[in-house]
Order: sequence, then structure tokens, then C-alpha cells
Amino acid sequence: MFTAEPLRGNGLAVVHDADRVGDEVMLRFARETRLSETSFVQSPGLDGADYRHRIWMIGGEIPFAGHPSLGVAAAVARLRGEGSATYVQETRAGLQPVEVELDGLHARVSMLQEPAVFGPELDPAEVLALAGLAAEDGDPDLPVQVVSTGVAQLLAPVRDPAALERARPDYDAIGALLGDHDAITFYLVAVDAAAGTARARSFTATAEMGEDPATGSAVGPLCAHLAARTGAQRLEVTQGVDMGRASILHAAIEGDRVRVGGDAVIVVEGTLHLDT
Repeated sequence: MFTAEPLRGNGLAVVHDADRVGDEVMLRFARETRLSETSFVQSPGLDGADYRHRIWMIGGEIPFAGHPSLGVAAAVARLRGEGSATYVQETRAGLQPVEVELDGLHARVSMLQEPAVFGPELDPAEVLALAGLAAEDGDPDLPVQVVSTGVAQLLAPVRDPAALERARPDYDAIGALLGDHDAITFYLVAVDAAAGTARARSFTATAEMGEDPATGSAVGPLCAHLAARTGAQRLEVTQGVDMGRASILHAAIEGDRVRVGGDAVIVVEGTLHLDT
């Protein structure tokens, strides 16, 4: 996801027809794939939804995520043989409209995330130290803040992209801080507000999960954060470059929500046997 080139971007495993798959099996399969997230598609439980989307990291289920929401929509369109569609997915965060344009194995997907919820601002010196950076590395115009557009993210803006290369995450400390705020990732980002671009790295709560190559559920909060502070309405984020999984994510303000989107490519299709 967030790439048009196979084996780049952020990989996702999608399991269709998962109504009879239990939570324990979902977790075990997520651990088997060792991807940042694994998605399970079930029958909807809410009026207005086209399908229910369950999202699992190797540590457990999460209420919402960016690249799984988009990747699942592309996989559903592929399964249903629909070249163009608008779906409403059901997640634990609510109902989100997702738009898909599918051409063979390639797709362009975007979605409206939940309205932004702005949490506490945190001390940049204390937060940036968890990535091996100093207080002066912080962006003077964008505070460190917890923001959610479906799931909370810790946004840590820095003044210079070079700081991203120097970052050395202390995962134990990062995991503790994320847990304090029910946040999913530590999103270290260098924003060029005038150009409408950013470079980012995303650290999860444990060394086992490690760094995430593309975090759509953090780009939504980042776009909302930037709009609230500068008035900017659009943002293009590059992520995953240092991991060899270059990703490009697009975000734009639409009313009280953020639309996040990008390219997707389907690499593998097959049958998963979980009932044997």
C-alpha cells in the first residue's frame, strides 16, 4: 500500500470471508505474517456498512488503521470484480467511506478518516530524547502533540529532515509513552509547510514490531495538526525510504475530516486454510 511498485510501500495481508475466524486465530495469523497489520473482512454489523474490517497488529487488535483500510478496499473491489466503487467500512472507530479505482492489480484508493481529536501537547525535549534527538531538533512552529483521526498518534515534528536520519529509537521508552496516551505510533516528521510536503519515520511500541514504512492513520492527524497551526490544506508525505520500502501518502482537508489516499498494488492471491 502507498506504492504502485510491488514489494515497496507497506505490505498488508487481507483475509476475506472471516466471519468464522476467532480472535485467537486472527492474532496468531497476524503474528505469522509479521506485517505491521493484518486485516480480516467480515459481514457488517452496523447499518450503512458494506463490510466489517478487523485490524490486527502482532500485539493485538486495534480500532483503526490507515493503510489496512485502503488496502482492504482494493482487495474487496478485486474480489467483487468492481473497477470503481465507494464502500463504507465498519471499524471499531466507526464508519468510514473509502473510494477505489481498480485497474487490474493496481488501484488508487482514498478514504475520509474520522474528525480530528486533539490531545495533549507534550514536552519536545522529553519526547525527542526517546529517539536520541535533542530539544533543538524540534520544529519551532509545530508542537509535539497527540492527535487522532480514528486512533491516537504521537506526532513529533522536527525542524530538519537530517534529524530523521540521526534518530535512534528507544523502543521500551517509546512503548511506555505510547501506552500512557493510548497511541499507536511515535511519528517523527519533518514538514515543509510552504511546499506542502513532509518526510516521516514511524516507530511502533516494541522493537519486535519495529518501524512502520507507511502510516496512513498518522498522516491524517498530521494533516489536521498542520491545518490547525498553519492553515495548510494539503500534504504529501514520503515515508519508508530508509527501510527500502519507499511510500508516498497524500492527505487533504475536507470539511471536518481528512482524506488520506495513495496507490496500491496486489501482489499475491490464494487460499488460506484456517479450519483444518
